[in-house]
Amino acid sequence: MTPPDSTGSTGSTGATAAAGSTGAAQAFHRPPGAAVSRRHSIADTGMEAEAAYQLVHDETMLDGNARLNLATFVSTWMDDYADKIYAESYDKNMIDKDEYPQTAAIEENCWHIIAGLWNCPDVANTIGTSTIGSSEACMLGGLALKRRWQLARHHVGKPTGRPNLIMSSAVQVVWEKFCNYWDVEARYVPISAEHPVLDGHDLARYVDENTIGVVAIMGQTYTGTYEPVQQIAAALDAIQAKTGYDVPIHVDGASGAMIAPFLQPDLVWDFRLERVHSISTSGHKYGLVYPGVGWVVWRTADCLPADLIFDVSYLGGSMPTLALNFSRPGAQVLLQYYLFLHLGREGYRAIQQASQDVALYLSAGIGALDAFELCSDGSDIPVFAWRQTEGHTDKWNLYHLSDRLRMKGWQIPAYPMPADLEELTVQRIVVRNGLSMDIAEDLLADIVEETAYLDALETPMPVEGPTAGFHH
Repeated sequence: MTPPDSTGSTGSTGATAAAGSTGAAQAFHRPPGAAVSRRHSIADTGMEAEAAYQLVHDETMLDGNARLNLATFVSTWMDDYADKIYAESYDKNMIDKDEYPQTAAIEENCWHIIAGLWNCPDVANTIGTSTIGSSEACMLGGLALKRRWQLARHHVGKPTGRPNLIMSSAVQVVWEKFCNYWDVEARYVPISAEHPVLDGHDLARYVDENTIGVVAIMGQTYTGTYEPVQQIAAALDAIQAKTGYDVPIHVDGASGAMIAPFLQPDLVWDFRLERVHSISTSGHKYGLVYPGVGWVVWRTADCLPADLIFDVSYLGGSMPTLALNFSRPGAQVLLQYYLFLHLGREGYRAIQQASQDVALYLSAGIGALDAFELCSDGSDIPVFAWRQTEGHTDKWNLYHLSDRLRMKGWQIPAYPMPADLEELTVQRIVVRNGLSMDIAEDLLADIVEETAYLDALETPMPVEGPTAGFHH
């Protein structure tokens, strides 16, 4: 049966539905006096499928417009053929490689393709896997660092009770979770105006014999800026020459690892650096796939301790598995493969370049306003941030601008920077596939208009109400 349209119009009366007839009438018109649907407990009896559909459909109308959500990195658009593949494969379970062997083979195709993009020295003999997202991929990369350190310490009879992991204070929250969940000391290198990213400065103060690795971020989520992985590796080389500590790098490329191979191919950040042991990324960010897939690849197979891989007997077959999750959808893996086939290297380059062009256009327009100073311009990943010009006004702040823009449908967060720069508030735009130059022109016009409105205020806006609207 065709679902009702978004207006809920059915052409029938509630009395008809109340009389127990079937069809479109019951899809929206419920019996007179029907109670509000339960939210936190299941009802004794259900309702017609059409009615349940309409209630869910109508409630989600209250969500923001995903295409105007410039806070999220997650893909919000794919083409019709991708939608068709999604509809044909939503029931595939990625873990069941015996039942879906070709989906399993396609998963291997994908991470081998990604390994090549990241200049793996021996693509055919390395190892990788898909994940539910970049967070799980980071967790697996971190676990491999910890286990490899433990095995090396056991081999020489040293204790393994106090591992630590070094990262920027602007790291994404998944690394805080990793250290918390797996009993690893997080050593944060604070960012500052002089060192806005982890760049190897003062790194020797944090490294010791218990350091399992350093996390380098290709596309810091606060500003979109790359951390200079080659520079970090050089600092670790110098530390090893002086102390003997051989510290590997995991590159968190949630966004940048699917940008740099296409837009900055000469930038050395990946497996061209021997110290980089593993790289993770999100397929559903600049991999351009709908939410639900990430990837992690190791430089060589021996960078991943074999005891982290389980052979599982499942549904009549035996299969190796490396994951924190078990059952998960396979459709997104197929969508990633579809994009690799459809776009190729040049297609990915064109899409990422288009996003970067829009980011540079917007950042130039915003930076030209007296009210703002750019923190980044989108020349790394297509993400940029700005701050309010110091001394510009005492009548409003970036939280007020964020609220004004939200009234027009735009979701553009304002939030404080991390520890040691927390007094600085910034606003950020993430440009994704689907944000055209035409839409960007409309956005810039709205930013100019709302900034002018706020600048014209004669009395200060209230400051009690605004909140960050963004949880890092």
